Amino acid sequence: MLLIDGEPVSTSPFSGSSRGVRLLGCWTKLLVGSGGRELVAALAGNPGLRAASERLRDAPERRISSGPEGEEAAAPRHVYVFQREFATVDPARVELVGTDEVTTCVGVVIRNNKTGMTSISHMDFPKIVEGGLKQMLQLLGDDNAPFDVHLIGGFDDASTKVVHSSGRNHSKQEGYSYPLCCRILEVLHKSRQQFHLRTFCVLGSNTTTDSYGNTQPIISGFVVETSSGSVSPASFDMNSRCPDEVVRRIRVSVSSYDPHWQGRLLETYDTHNDAFQIAAACWMPNWAEIASSLDQLSDSEVLLQCSTSPAAEPPHFVENERRIWRYLIENPYWEDTFPKYKPRVFHRTTDGRWSRYS
Repeated sequence: MLLIDGEPVSTSPFSGSSRGVRLLGCWTKLLVGSGGRELVAALAGNPGLRAASERLRDAPERRISSGPEGEEAAAPRHVYVFQREFATVDPARVELVGTDEVTTCVGVVIRNNKTGMTSISHMDFPKIVEGGLKQMLQLLGDDNAPFDVHLIGGFDDASTKVVHSSGRNHSKQEGYSYPLCCRILEVLHKSRQQFHLRTFCVLGSNTTTDSYGNTQPIISGFVVETSSGSVSPASFDMNSRCPDEVVRRIRVSVSSYDPHWQGRLLETYDTHNDAFQIAAACWMPNWAEIASSLDQLSDSEVLLQCSTSPAAEPPHFVENERRIWRYLIENPYWEDTFPKYKPRVFHRTTDGRWSRYS
């Protein structure tokens, strides 16, 4: 069940075929079968959540850099999750946990305030939400106290305008963020576990426009300080997204076709050992042919064919796609990457970097 300022979002005694959502003493009608649509509307108008979103948007972005030439010193001990991944971290071992490259996706943070155990995911599709949230809760404990929840990312990507870029008009964008947000709220609200919603910086609260009038997210990355639970906007350089960056990006693409990962988030991090265990995913050899064909596309065609939000992607999006395709061309057989379908294991070294174990 969702809580706002300690008060449950609960059903009202409406008669007939409708029910209601009680939010801060006000009743908002919620039609049966409407899922999370009315929850989204009610929460988006909540003054406390709107103020929290404003504070987050106004906060300076924290740059996480692990490279020797980074703008900051070596990053604190941190864990990074890619799209469709999740990780649950222990504050005794990890200082920061975060994600970026969030456009139409939604970042979900669930934290046990008593222990500091924090789980984060980068949700990208409604069908993985229910199973993914169960995965996130597994190591947070059985505490009866409410867990804190932060929802960050996604924007008003459903637009009546065409996408403008480089002087050309392209096809209309479809909305991905809204149904994803609805599903996340719906699953959280029907859970027996109580969730105190602290941040709801999604959709309209996280939307701006570019010079062409295309909508874009204001915040596309964030980190959580595990000791305090505070959340800040953030961006990560390539080295801070380690280990095994390209292989992990490939898993996002191929996992949709791997029956093992249907309805689940990708397993990535071993909480108890502070080690990355990049769980295996498989792909067909013809992915190399597909990758070769895609690599022939122009940069603008890559954006239009490979992104859910072509006008909102970061500058490195196309190059990241091409790195994925080059790997698949050079490694057409998944068994070469994941022998016997075993995970790729990385341990943290004394200087905070990662070393391949198996």
